[in-house]
Amino acid sequence: MKFKKQINDYIVISLGSFLVSGGLYFFIMPHNIAAGGVNGIALVINNYIPFLDVGTLMLIMNVFLFILGFIVIGAGFGAKTIYSSLALSGIILLFEKLYPISEPLTDDIMLELIIGIIIQGIGMAIIFNKNASTGGTDIIAKIIYKFTHLEIGKALLITDLIVTLLAALAFGFQKGLYSLLAVVMNGLLIDRAIESFNAHKEVVIISSHKEKIKDFIIEELERGATYYYAKGAFTRKEVEVLSTIVTKREFIRLKSYIREIDPNSFIKVYDVFETLGEGFKNIHE
Repeated sequence: MKFKKQINDYIVISLGSFLVSGGLYFFIMPHNIAAGGVNGIALVINNYIPFLDVGTLMLIMNVFLFILGFIVIGAGFGAKTIYSSLALSGIILLFEKLYPISEPLTDDIMLELIIGIIIQGIGMAIIFNKNASTGGTDIIAKIIYKFTHLEIGKALLITDLIVTLLAALAFGFQKGLYSLLAVVMNGLLIDRAIESFNAHKEVVIISSHKEKIKDFIIEELERGATYYYAKGAFTRKEVEVLSTIVTKREFIRLKSYIREIDPNSFIKVYDVFETLGEGFKNIHE
């Protein structure tokens, strides 16, 4: 079972790597937008050494960073991260060989930037959701953290800002600003995408048919439920409150069922961005 899950994780990471590569190669790289990371550094170097493909440069830098990481910080990154970063480099290298692009798909740089960031951001969120990363500048950030104790998030931001500065020097101030915009947009999109992957609904129900609703939750939705007592401020009566956590699709089924058997019930719904425990994500992941 564990082996099957690992295979599934690597398939999903491969899909994420393909999306990241596609967003970068077809929409962002043709406009010389260095959106941080190893790809951004490779794009800048390629501007000065054009006979080296971006994919090849990414592969060389990732291998070098992994070796440096093992020497300086030890095995602080897992096999999934190594696989993801090498897959990203390899897919871009493959794109360069099979579908060489000499000019952007359109003249609208903002349109392509937005589309590219959306595709890349979703891909990176998929990778991060499987407890992996794209390596590269993540390792640089961890090295900075080891010697300065600067928070990894801030170290990563500084690294990406340096990449955008190099992009401004290589491609001009305007492209540097676009690169900075891409870094900011990418960070915001990844956070939102990861939240949506792990999002659930906490449903709090007060109903005169609570036993039937509880049975529906346990038997039909195969979810757990909890009772707790509350007292109405107006009636001063104690009532049993039923609470459960379900997926968005399960919530639609639950709401339809409650509407049928007790349209006068009181329902309160919360967005839950991550749920750990039995029936949900394992706390060790």
